[in-house]
Amino acid sequence: MQPLLDLLGRGFGGGTIEFIAPDGSVCTLGHGAPSAQVQLRDANVLRQILMRPALKFGETFMDHGWEPADGDLLRVLEVGVKFEEELEQRMKGRRFRTLLAQLLELNTPLASRHNVEHHYNLDADLYRRFLDEGMFYSCAYFARPEMTLEEAQRAKCELIARKLDLKPGMRVLDIGCGWGGLAIHLAQHHGVTVTGITLSSEQLGVARQRVEALDLGGQIELRLQDYREVDGRFDAVVSVGMFEHVGRPQYPAFFRRVHELLAVDGTALLHTIGRMTPPGAGNPWIRKYIFPGGYIPAASEVFAAIEPTGLLVTDCETWRLHYALTLREWNRRFQAQRAHFAERLGERFCRLWEFYLVACEASFRWGNLCVFHLQMTRKLERLPLTRDYLYDEDPGTLDAASAFPYNARPTVVM
Repeated sequence: MQPLLDLLGRGFGGGTIEFIAPDGSVCTLGHGAPSAQVQLRDANVLRQILMRPALKFGETFMDHGWEPADGDLLRVLEVGVKFEEELEQRMKGRRFRTLLAQLLELNTPLASRHNVEHHYNLDADLYRRFLDEGMFYSCAYFARPEMTLEEAQRAKCELIARKLDLKPGMRVLDIGCGWGGLAIHLAQHHGVTVTGITLSSEQLGVARQRVEALDLGGQIELRLQDYREVDGRFDAVVSVGMFEHVGRPQYPAFFRRVHELLAVDGTALLHTIGRMTPPGAGNPWIRKYIFPGGYIPAASEVFAAIEPTGLLVTDCETWRLHYALTLREWNRRFQAQRAHFAERLGERFCRLWEFYLVACEASFRWGNLCVFHLQMTRKLERLPLTRDYLYDEDPGTLDAASAFPYNARPTVVM
């Protein structure tokens, strides 16, 4: 197998993975630091991985085909993420891959609902046990690295409110409202009325219960509805963590709909995971097991879809490391509840979620992923001339060296 590893890893200097067979023999991929070791169950596992690395590396982990030799899954996936990006760069220009990926992203209203239910209609108890108290399932905003997850999620909501320039009495549309956390925050703290839509019946039921318990029914209306089916005009339109499910063929329709739903004097905000590299085909393991029909866009793809609609991009902010911090905390909380999840949902489910959370953290730490915040209006003069209004005080800076020391990484319990 070593000759094939040498061929695949030719020119890759982003780290080294040593694959250790049961008989003690070692095959090596890549060069340089960091270095990680993988203990294989049998030699056939390595053959499976090399057939389709981006898919089979995760699948074989789920099926107990390999373990990190020292228990540190994050170190293994640090190298794995870098290597996957190397492979994707080699595949650039192979148009059939892009066309095939876009076919898998043809998300009609019916397909969109099916895809969303695949991930979000899991028992809400799962999410309650590893998310923050507001049940936000999207990137938090760590204005200071020492913030708790709860504080960082509230900071995210406040920054969104400022970017929407909300005033009491405004009508807000929340596209992809999840468990209602943002709608509740905006209604409670900014005196607005919110219409929230989701395609997950499980999320809708939980969100409605939360709204009722807080006596916010007069300010918040929640619906099981597709963005293409919404009518009316809103002073603000916000979408957090939903655009990743839209799919490239639907981008023009999505932004046309935002333009149609946004009042002439309104403001819109899109919060989405993005890539800091040119467009790609997406990760097959994530598409199969986590987000079917999904795609992480490049900035060029988003801007190209916005420009013909009449929407004006008035601000674009890139969050680089915030999601890595968010995922690290989600995984820490997941591990604290792992025995409960294993008993209820099985060991394979736990290994799937471990791989998902840690691989995503690695992608935001060392890969090409980020979060885009795009603010849009229909009128050039709608917002203040400078960005000073976005910050009540200096939020501080995220020092990568102090925020991400290696010895602070979570160890994944197998």
